[in-house]
Amino acid sequence: NSMTGQSTRTIGTVQPEEQQLPSLVQISLDDDPSMGNKDAKVVVIEFSDFQCLYCRKAYTESLGQLKKDYVETGKILFVYRDYPLSFHPAAMPSAIAAECADDQGKFWEYHDKIFDEQNKQGTGTIDYSNDDLKKWAGEIGMDMATFNQCFDSQKHAQEVNNDFQDGANAGVSGTPTFFINGVKVVGAQPYPVFEQAIEAALKN
Repeated sequence: NSMTGQSTRTIGTVQPEEQQLPSLVQISLDDDPSMGNKDAKVVVIEFSDFQCLYCRKAYTESLGQLKKDYVETGKILFVYRDYPLSFHPAAMPSAIAAECADDQGKFWEYHDKIFDEQNKQGTGTIDYSNDDLKKWAGEIGMDMATFNQCFDSQKHAQEVNNDFQDGANAGVSGTPTFFINGVKVVGAQPYPVFEQAIEAALKN
């Protein structure tokens, strides 16, 4: 019986820590690209890697629906944070490039473009170059002189590293990892998993 008491106590201590996570995941809204209602009761933070197959899967299979049901209806604020994994050579350059796109107010358009272009090439992990990143920036109508200067100077490398550090501190170990008001959802889960977590957070 004392065993049961012990395990209950353990669960009791694990749970609150789980709930406290957002305090570790510092969000500064001018800093990280976001979409939706800045005053929403529920904040969804995604830590993502542009070359990660599962991040692309989450984008392709769930994010569109999430945007329609929750972002466009003003129920959530969705925040994108960078977590480029070292074994994806294009992840860091992509993260830096996307921050440069954000400077021109085209973050989400570019975010979608990077994933869409990889989808055109197949289902596995896709290799692409810095030249591709520049080409895609041009294709969505960015000011290329500004973009190239930003990208080549690695202007936003520190910001990307800060995101990565914040993610690591919050217990992110792989991508994509989502925090829905601090509740961690790991991986390219089917849409109902996101829906359930968001609905629960909205009721809280």
